[in-house]
Amino acid sequence: RNFFTKKTKELKPAVQSAPGWKLFGKVPPRENLPKDSKIIQQEYEARTGRMYKPPPPSARRKNIEFEPLSTTALILEDRPANLPAKSVEEALRHRQEYDEMVAEAKKREIKEAHKRKKIMRERFKQEENIASAMVIWVNEILPNWEGMRATRRVRELWWQGLPPSVRGKVWSLAVGNELNITPELYEIFLSRAKERWKSFSETSSENDIEGASVADREASLELIKLDISRTFPSLYIFQKGGPYHDLLHSVLGAYTCYRPDVGYVQGMSFIAAVLILNLEEADAFIAFANLLNKPCQLAFFRVDHSMMLKYFAAFEVFFEENLPKLFLHFKSYSLTPDIYLIDWIFTLYSKSLPLDLACRVWDVFCRDGEEFLFRTGLGILRLYEDILLQMDFIHIAQFLTKLPDDITSEKLFSCIAAIQMQNSNKKWAQV
Repeated sequence: RNFFTKKTKELKPAVQSAPGWKLFGKVPPRENLPKDSKIIQQEYEARTGRMYKPPPPSARRKNIEFEPLSTTALILEDRPANLPAKSVEEALRHRQEYDEMVAEAKKREIKEAHKRKKIMRERFKQEENIASAMVIWVNEILPNWEGMRATRRVRELWWQGLPPSVRGKVWSLAVGNELNITPELYEIFLSRAKERWKSFSETSSENDIEGASVADREASLELIKLDISRTFPSLYIFQKGGPYHDLLHSVLGAYTCYRPDVGYVQGMSFIAAVLILNLEEADAFIAFANLLNKPCQLAFFRVDHSMMLKYFAAFEVFFEENLPKLFLHFKSYSLTPDIYLIDWIFTLYSKSLPLDLACRVWDVFCRDGEEFLFRTGLGILRLYEDILLQMDFIHIAQFLTKLPDDITSEKLFSCIAAIQMQNSNKKWAQV
């Protein structure tokens, strides 16, 4: 016990022993308080006998036109008094390094300024084109829709993309209303959906309600609710509490009651959301129901395997015709179209492409029908052909499931335009 002598620590002033804080609990008291820079300088001067003299104002840098947006200019400053002064060689080297940095920064700034100007010019040009196209659509085409829709001039204008202000109207006219749905019919099915939701929330029994099975109940309630929150999550407008959340819920619920044979299928929420962004509530429902009644959409949403296989087989015919090298590469990995096409077709590219680009795909899809959906798929494969040829099965599947965000409409539509939808003098419908 007496081997180690006990040492009594002197009590320190209360100011120094005040404990600090960290994320989880207290830290031990600091031994030395931080010194002020002036005190450090005075101690250094007292120890070395040197006095620090600031350089005259004339020696400082004046009227520098351009300063890089960083701390690189610090290399021209004199060192603190407690460090040795720079040598002449070091000062010259620092001046040269600084001049090189400024020159590079100037080049970068000029390049970025030119890039910004180019983007602004393109944007202004695009806005002018949209404005002039809108006048043509409103004053000439829409009043004479049936007579002008199939003309070459209108089709060319359509290919360039519809102005946002007339997009919803043109979509409605192009999709049509073969089902003869009225706004009153929508209100009837919406009220029926609300009654079912209310009865589902009030009862927990496993019995069928209004002839709906448990699976149908889950589809109409849980799956719709889950999918609404996952629809364009970056926009936030379809999230709980968002301005379009209840609207999307109503359209999907009403359709589930209107077509119980189809019910709700994942992917529908994206199609309904795009329509809601461009149309009024009742018009969005009418377009939604008629769009899903088209042969291709009906085959996919009802999971008609025989019809889906026919579509995949037809797609592969044109795939081999247009992109033979990539087709053989996919074939070597046994990578079939269903792996990537299902997601594209189910959501009409609204989940896979940026929203503005997806809307432009929708524009031409409303003009050309289902053929354009598969032509767009081939356009995407053509755009990224060189990249995909370097990948294996897993990476190809991952890449096509989540396409790059920087995809532009000009590049994609130039690739789509290069796709020939004709095989041995047979068109898409014939194949």
